[in-house]
Amino acid sequence: MTGVQRREQLLDVSRRLFAEKGFELTSVEEIAARAEVSKPVVYEHFGGKEGVYAVVVDREIRALTGALTAALAGGGHPKVLVERTALALLTYIETSTDGFQILVRDSPVAQATGTFSSLIGDVATQVEHLLADQFKRQGLDPKTAPIYAQMLVGMVALTGQHWLDARRPGKADVAAHLVNLAWNGLSGLERRPTLTSTES
Repeated sequence: MTGVQRREQLLDVSRRLFAEKGFELTSVEEIAARAEVSKPVVYEHFGGKEGVYAVVVDREIRALTGALTAALAGGGHPKVLVERTALALLTYIETSTDGFQILVRDSPVAQATGTFSSLIGDVATQVEHLLADQFKRQGLDPKTAPIYAQMLVGMVALTGQHWLDARRPGKADVAAHLVNLAWNGLSGLERRPTLTSTES
């Protein structure tokens, strides 16, 4: 096995362990044992548990940020952007369950600082500009856009955390209900919400 292959193997093993047990309960000994290498091999590649964890978290943040940014960058009607963003988060959870567990386990959304909450804050900043434009068009105060952006993104993120374990209803249905609440508000909820876009 080449050095690059060994590094990737250690990252895969570590990612699974961090998802299962969290940072604190995962040890270098366990990483080495699962990878069937000696502890010095882990230290050689990453300098220790903190080093491998930092690489794993960085990769997950880049993957999730890329998915959410692509959803927002597509342009279109604001409702469709909300749909795309909700679907992007739920798709990431579906395809990268271990990665999402790592991000939310050691830095839950409710904390003011931490990897996942920082990421959600970055997404809210992007959404803020979209909302401000929409608010101006509707004669609403664009200065309130930042708080609405936090509410909207927070709602999607917390729903994603719940769906991580529940996995019901299906992804498209969850996204449709999220958009129903976000777009129509409680007083205008549709009885059977569906997505405007055809993505699933």
